[in-house]
Amino acid sequence: MNKVRTLTYTALLTAMAIIIPIYFGFLRVYIPPFSATIAAHVPMFIAMFFGPYAAIIVGIGSALGFLITTTPVIAARACTHIVVGFVGAVLIKKGVSFPKVVASTLPIHAILEGLVIIPFTGFNYLVAVVAIGTAVHHIVDGIIAYIIAKSISKVSKSRDNVFKSVA
Repeated sequence: MNKVRTLTYTALLTAMAIIIPIYFGFLRVYIPPFSATIAAHVPMFIAMFFGPYAAIIVGIGSALGFLITTTPVIAARACTHIVVGFVGAVLIKKGVSFPKVVASTLPIHAILEGLVIIPFTGFNYLVAVVAIGTAVHHIVDGIIAYIIAKSISKVSKSRDNVFKSVA
């Protein structure tokens, strides 16, 4: 894919990753101590199709968006999107289908978000609550991203369709 096109998509996805926590607070689910903003992972998932660097940049944007709008704990949790996006992008680059990428990155995402809160809360039941909540949120956003990627894949006439691994 053209580098300018990849850069443009990366910039748009990064903007979305920043905007979602700022302007879509009505999508926030709060079940103490866990919180989630539905669709917050979608830019990260879509960025995986554009490569590891794109996924890393979008993950940084996600962390920035949450840092602007929420607590440092939630922003720290959003930093895990950098790692999850990178791993997912590497898997997609190796030809792994998107549903398998979502499934493969789920434990990484859940465990990392659980571990990230330890400095803030100590090691207690909250770690498990956050990890389980993250797993559910990961699945929901993975389904949303799958629907979007599948739709784009169907309408894309381009020979360099990056969404061909949607399956």
